[in-house]
Amino acid sequence: MPTPVPPIATPAQVWSATPIRVLVVDDDEGHAEAVAESLERLGRYDCVVANSGAKGIALLESETFDVVVTDLKMGEIDGLTILLKSKEELPEAEVIVLTGHGSINSAVTAMQHGANTYLTKPLDIQELRGAVEKASEALRLRRYAAELNRRLDEKFGFEGVIGGSQAMHKIITQLQQAAPTDSTVLIQGENGTGKELVARAIHHNSRRKSKPFVPLNISALSESILESELFGHEKGSFTGAERRRIGHFEEANGGTLFLDEVGEMPMTTQIKLLRVLEDGVITRVGSNEQVKVNVRLVSATNADLKEMVAKGSFRRDLYYRLNVVNIVLPPLRERRSDIPLLLEHFQKEMTRRHERKIEGFSKSALRALAAYDWPGNIRQLRNTVERMVVVDLDGLLDTDDLPDDIPPLHPERSDGQPTPMISGGQDGLVGKSLSDVERYYIERALELTQGKRDEAAEMLGIGERTLYRKIKEYGLSS
Repeated sequence: MPTPVPPIATPAQVWSATPIRVLVVDDDEGHAEAVAESLERLGRYDCVVANSGAKGIALLESETFDVVVTDLKMGEIDGLTILLKSKEELPEAEVIVLTGHGSINSAVTAMQHGANTYLTKPLDIQELRGAVEKASEALRLRRYAAELNRRLDEKFGFEGVIGGSQAMHKIITQLQQAAPTDSTVLIQGENGTGKELVARAIHHNSRRKSKPFVPLNISALSESILESELFGHEKGSFTGAERRRIGHFEEANGGTLFLDEVGEMPMTTQIKLLRVLEDGVITRVGSNEQVKVNVRLVSATNADLKEMVAKGSFRRDLYYRLNVVNIVLPPLRERRSDIPLLLEHFQKEMTRRHERKIEGFSKSALRALAAYDWPGNIRQLRNTVERMVVVDLDGLLDTDDLPDDIPPLHPERSDGQPTPMISGGQDGLVGKSLSDVERYYIERALELTQGKRDEAAEMLGIGERTLYRKIKEYGLSS
């Protein structure tokens, strides 16, 4: 059994357990040592003492500190200079100034230049500790917020739209161009291609990212319920309406509304949606009052809306209104070179989620996963990786961890050499000649490795010279 890994600590837990570095600057050496000792006794502060302004400046230039405690009145270099230098060298650091009763005006000036607070001498130890703890907590909270934003960028930023293929580079370029605008976006693609992830990336990289992102799947709702979900309703407007309800448009005000499966929208609702997009106002069900909304609309569908327009089942004017920017997500089988990146990403995600110790994928498992057609696209691949991580017993995701519908591509022979496996599930190769099968797998290997012969040969379990000869024999282009 693999050794369980401990739960991953949150950033807040990590920073709470990490000592805060404090620089104490005071030309009264005894007083500086007393301040440092009173903080270090708490066990969560690591203090460094500078007994002159010049030494404080030198330390600020050479080391990193979280909190700076400085006396205001010193020799040639005073506390205000220390404060300004701290803000220049360590913009995140919190600065606390110490001053006598006769220098309150100078302390106020320090506050105006960015000091966290000031304390008067003689110091109250509990007051000092409280001020340093408050400054430390403010610093922790800022770092925690920055970490959360970084994780959001990783999950919903453009780097969250994983792929190194030419198709995905094109899509990311489109997203970078569209996100900063308020244009409506229509995302098209098969189920499981990541349409909502792309919609979230658009929102998170827009000027609206601090406002709500509100998703709604239209296919799951009847016409009457859909209008209530979109526009809200008044109390008593229909049976069961026991109170006023705010709809998704009002909930998303200032932000982004994501309508999934927009092709499933009834014609009467299409008319009302078009009016909202043109006028920027909604009317709750059962009300005559118009409510102004400022919402960016991103919609998605796996249907061919253009064909639906031709058949009269989708309004032409709404189609053009939704389709200002068009993003077409290719199915996973058309961007196979991205599969290894996705496998690595999901393996790391699921290893963290389920607290497992996993080395990675075996070459045999990678070959099988890369060759599979993935009818459920990225969603199916993600679920498959999660299953493999959960059922694995030896810390290596191998062919024994594959689900039944993904057969090993190259099972091992008794002599240790790989043998191509043919089944009814592998693109209808049953009944084909051996040369046709061989040609198929060579073409697929070259496609998966983007023409890299050494990698293709390793994938196929043959020598590079043998592969080169086969390429010539079958008239293939690498």
